[in-house]
Amino acid sequence: MTSFDAFWVERADDGMRHQVVTRNVDDLPEGDVLVEVFYSSLNYKDGMSAKGILGVTRDYPHTPGIDAAGIIRASSDPTLPVGEEVIVIGFDLGMNTPGGFGQYIRVPSGWVVPMPAGLSLRESMILGTAGLTAALCVEKLLWMNAAPEQGPVLVTGATGGVGSVAVALLANLGFEVIAMTGKTDQNDYLSGLGAETIIGRESLQENSNRPMLKPLYAHAVDAVGGPILSNVIKSLSPQGSVAICGLVASSSFDVSVLPFILRGVNVLGVDSVELPLEDKARNWTKLAEEWRLANLEAMATEVELGGLSESIEKIMEGGVVGRTLVRLR
Repeated sequence: MTSFDAFWVERADDGMRHQVVTRNVDDLPEGDVLVEVFYSSLNYKDGMSAKGILGVTRDYPHTPGIDAAGIIRASSDPTLPVGEEVIVIGFDLGMNTPGGFGQYIRVPSGWVVPMPAGLSLRESMILGTAGLTAALCVEKLLWMNAAPEQGPVLVTGATGGVGSVAVALLANLGFEVIAMTGKTDQNDYLSGLGAETIIGRESLQENSNRPMLKPLYAHAVDAVGGPILSNVIKSLSPQGSVAICGLVASSSFDVSVLPFILRGVNVLGVDSVELPLEDKARNWTKLAEEWRLANLEAMATEVELGGLSESIEKIMEGGVVGRTLVRLR
């Protein structure tokens, strides 16, 4: 029986408790594929699970971690052989199924993407769900015929995980990127990722009663929601699109139909959780090949399982810059 370390979250009378415990592979749920996890990453949803926020994880004790990259150690699926490097993100991983904050996971084969050539286990988890989500946002903008010559693209929440990767991807594709952030001390970081202009979030944070604002952005990627998203929609140029994927500020936004019927703007929803496996695989291949980023390490802060509690507090307080890589081996 193989034992392994896992980050363990329990609900107690005085709140949520975290510790690193030893578990056995036999404790894992049934599944087609057993993966030894080498790297994971910390996402906002992991923080919500670790904090016991309703609607994320039903039962405790639990091991969060919606991302995992590792090597197959047992498999009943002939298309996923033992020894293959793989990525597992989304679906129910880390929510109600033991996740990537444990050194082993057992999952259905329909959750598993073979690692594309050119991408390492470490690099895949610097990207993680946030990087895949950013890629999906960019892909949707391109599907709407977004092009650099149309004007600048705004990225909100630019120092976060999705925002950081979106800034770098768009800049690499030749777009002029305007990065919006509430972290005024991170200008050098954002410039290093490729942002040409950096603005404070206060410029878009105030609710405006006007149905439309001056068109300032050809397109946008929004990871925060709320009043900021409302103002972004009102500030898009005719035929502009905004890809939305987050709710850090709010899960709702208030806007009239006028930007849609007078300027023809588009709101593009992005989901990386229940996305069909072939769509995930297509974007992982892009991130390994034509969209490969040379500055991934600049986004990464590395922690081990023992340091996760502190990192969880930080991400829930909005203090994380870039990506938090979790090293399990």
